Amino acid sequence: MTHAILRIDASARRTGSISRGLLDRLIARYEAEGGAQVTTRDLADALPHIDETWIGANFTPAADRSPEQRARLALSDTLVAELQAADTVLIGLPIYNFGVPASLKAWIDLVARAGLTFRYTPDGPQGLLEGKRAVVAIASGGTEAFSSIDYATTHLKHVLGFLGIHDVQFIRADRAMSDMEATVQSANAAVDALSLAA
Repeated sequence: MTHAILRIDASARRTGSISRGLLDRLIARYEAEGGAQVTTRDLADALPHIDETWIGANFTPAADRSPEQRARLALSDTLVAELQAADTVLIGLPIYNFGVPASLKAWIDLVARAGLTFRYTPDGPQGLLEGKRAVVAIASGGTEAFSSIDYATTHLKHVLGFLGIHDVQFIRADRAMSDMEATVQSANAAVDALSLAA
């Protein structure tokens, strides 16, 4: 059975990117071990930021939206559908200035939609994307992953959990500027050792 994968590249670099290289290696493993149907969303192709018009359209009941409002939400609808269709989400996460890239934050804002990817209940918000898995390939020059100055991994893990994706694993290629070769070698080994079973 083909495994549906959503690949999200958040690196602004299309060449020489550690996180992209790690996702390439992960995809190759999935393809070698039973096949994969891969949808790629490259965030180097900048996404628009949400604005007042988008928010107004999003909070208008679907049946009452004007053609202009439906058009304004079309990209967001597509991004949500990509998430809903995926069994596994692979995210390349470079840490920029201690946080997630602006392009990834824009993606988060476009997919976190009440009634589609989460809902409010008397017991608090509930994610609607349960049963999925996420693998995050972290790359940083100097920031240590999961340290007190890393605001990227905690943010992304919380957002994924908020949407219902609680099975989140991280591949670390952090502090690469200290020893690039050893860092990439270690991260590649972690990719090769990762269990692909959901």
